[in-house]
Amino acid sequence: MRSPAEILEWIKTPTGRTAFRYSVVSAISIFVSQVVLFVTFGVIRLGTAMECNVIATAAAAGPSYYLNRNWAWGRSGTSHFWKEVVPFWVVAFFGLAFSIVAVDVAERLATMAALSHLAVSIAVNLSALAAYGVLWVGKFVLFHKLLFGSQRDHELKSEPVNVSVDD
Repeated sequence: MRSPAEILEWIKTPTGRTAFRYSVVSAISIFVSQVVLFVTFGVIRLGTAMECNVIATAAAAGPSYYLNRNWAWGRSGTSHFWKEVVPFWVVAFFGLAFSIVAVDVAERLATMAALSHLAVSIAVNLSALAAYGVLWVGKFVLFHKLLFGSQRDHELKSEPVNVSVDD
């Protein structure tokens, strides 16, 4: 296990900085999707857990794309449709499909257990959170290696990092 000092040093590297920013964007996306899911399913009962999960995922996906592209990976200018936009949405829809199965199972099991609507709502939110958590690391690798990581990122990783310690 790395020490806090080692982690802070790693965050100063190009890959570490990107991973940290990706984590912050993920936290923002999780917050948005969890709030939307709980409000649409748990509070206003807009639809089934699956339907509300689609709404929640859609609400978080747009900001996630722009924050990841512009802030986490430092890309600017027009997005490349086939190299960035389409692959991002394919990954997003894969995550959505995985989380749809998770929330459907949670809703069914919690309902069969005759839990209150609040308890069912919490189970649905936790299952969506778990589904996206499972995919989180894989998404970082895809985004970094295939979508937003540039050739410059790869060059920087291979350059030695000079760290001087002043006495």
